[in-house]
Amino acid sequence: MAIYLDIIWALNFLFDSLLLYLTAILLKREIRFWRILTGGLIGSVIIILSITPVHSYSSHPAIKLLFSILMVLCAFGYKRLTFFLKGLMTFYLTTFLIGGSLIGVHYFLKFDYELTSSVMIASVKGFGDPISWLFVIIGFPIAWHLSKRNLESMEMTKIQYDSLINVAIKINGVSYRFKGLVDSGNQLYDPISRMPVMFVSIKNHVQEFPEGLVKIASNPDEAILGNDKIPREWEQHIRVIPSKVVGSDHQLILALKPESIHLEKGDEVIQVDKGLVSLSMQQLSADDAFQCIVHPKMLIGTKKVS
Repeated sequence: MAIYLDIIWALNFLFDSLLLYLTAILLKREIRFWRILTGGLIGSVIIILSITPVHSYSSHPAIKLLFSILMVLCAFGYKRLTFFLKGLMTFYLTTFLIGGSLIGVHYFLKFDYELTSSVMIASVKGFGDPISWLFVIIGFPIAWHLSKRNLESMEMTKIQYDSLINVAIKINGVSYRFKGLVDSGNQLYDPISRMPVMFVSIKNHVQEFPEGLVKIASNPDEAILGNDKIPREWEQHIRVIPSKVVGSDHQLILALKPESIHLEKGDEVIQVDKGLVSLSMQQLSADDAFQCIVHPKMLIGTKKVS
């Protein structure tokens, strides 16, 4: 019987790439097709190894797990352990769901009664394989628990994704773009002008911002106390705003009045007429899903432009 290895490899490569693509959609992660295809290419290497002298090792579960880890790392990278484990578990969940669906459709359309009967009789004799029974008894609750936790995690990711918007801030003639999270818990206003305040992390954009603003964002307390002098060109744009945080009743933060703030939500662009921006070197999201916390007031009563 002739075996067309190139067709089998191409099918496996395409299937692995589609599984990684579906995993990225479920987790609402950034999709880079070259990384998705590279991850699928890594997974398809097992087909090549199956015709080499190491074929007995390539079919071992540990080797398959290693290839899965490499595929997920290549497709989504590594930011922290929970970020990686969520991607790996969702990838396996997607694989099992798609694989189970294909097997179910196959036996729905083409069912060999004689083959199934012989397998069933062989399994029933002696009450089946004890290892299989043990696997079902122990593995089913674990798989159900992990699937439930993972689906709940994906639902929370969806809720957070629905609250994400694109933010464009113009400072000193230069536009900066961020991913923002609309947080109803952010109720900070400038007590004098009643302008809402947005928090922006510039940790990964240090080289793009002027040196004076980076210095203020790095040591805001020193600037407030007067130990570090605020550059002259920014003095008229800086505001000192009192705020309350957990564990401290009174705290002062520095905020900047930018030239413009635009929020992109769906098909509409919202121009914020009144708003302040507080720059920080602190990373607001552990997996860098967003870089700024948007005041909900900025979405209300503002001018919508195309």
